[in-house]
Amino acid sequence: MTFCLGIKTKQGLVGLSDTRITSGNETTSSKKVFTVNREKHSFFIMTSGLRSVRDKAITYFTEVIEQQDESFTKLYHAVNEFGNQVKTVAKEDKQFLEEAGLSFNLFSIIGGQLEHDPEPKLYLLYPQGNWIEIRKGTPFVIIGNSGFGNPVLKRSLHYEDSMEYALRCAFLAFDATRISANDVDFPIDTVVLKNDEYFIKEKRFEQKELEHISAFWNNRLKNAIAELPAEVLNTAISDFQKLLEEEES
Repeated sequence: MTFCLGIKTKQGLVGLSDTRITSGNETTSSKKVFTVNREKHSFFIMTSGLRSVRDKAITYFTEVIEQQDESFTKLYHAVNEFGNQVKTVAKEDKQFLEEAGLSFNLFSIIGGQLEHDPEPKLYLLYPQGNWIEIRKGTPFVIIGNSGFGNPVLKRSLHYEDSMEYALRCAFLAFDATRISANDVDFPIDTVVLKNDEYFIKEKRFEQKELEHISAFWNNRLKNAIAELPAEVLNTAISDFQKLLEEEES
């Protein structure tokens, strides 16, 4: 499984991906983020699904970029072309994968800004090659293992938040997933793209660099639970205790 997250804020885009690859009982690490940084052509692709499908689609797409990059003036042009390459791989491999009991399930998050985009854009591309744009109302998307990180983001993240705040939320969403799912883990790769900068900054973090944040969050969460104004909940215990005392008397 995978954890890949893209966030859209008023200042730009934030992305975070784990690197764990699970195959049977074996686990390895592999980068799941592909980036392009050219003059006024900056975008990233994060993927969830079979690694063989991902690698083949990225290879095909890289050749297209080398030949046609200047023809892409808006990000959705590049999204459409990557979708075309995914569909090409599906024509070549989908039947054989399904016969082997494997699913053709490549989901992709694509974010960036090209010269005619008024602001950075963020898209979710489906295995069939169709896509949706991630907008202000729900300014994030997770592919892979999404169940554990979603509550963190829905409770705390908004489009107007700063990129620094969004990156903190992204890490906590990953950390909640890592604790709950043994197929998501460090190291993590982050990408950030500020409005009109046209340059994606990448950074990898190891567990030892961030484990103090996890410990801090755990302690704060425990303290917050202890301090909840939950007297009404306590009646579930106290009322039952009163009932026992009355029966004994």
